[in-house]
Amino acid sequence: MNLYGRKVIVKDGNVEKALRKLKKKVQESGLLMELQERQTYTKPSVKKKIAKDIAKKRWQKHVQSQKL
Repeated sequence: MNLYGRKVIVKDGNVEKALRKLKKKVQESGLLMELQERQTYTKPSVKKKIAKDIAKKRWQKHVQSQKL
């Protein structure tokens, strides 16, 4: 886990803007998703099924956009 680059400088006392930037950086890094995945064990067959469902939705979206 790379923890470098996850700090935000607060300028002019604007804490809300700094928090938004921090949340965006954490979300883009995938840190929270990784922590959630590590909390519970998911069987490989379930992971495969989820990946298949996601791919199916992605393909249906692609086909739908081609029809227009």
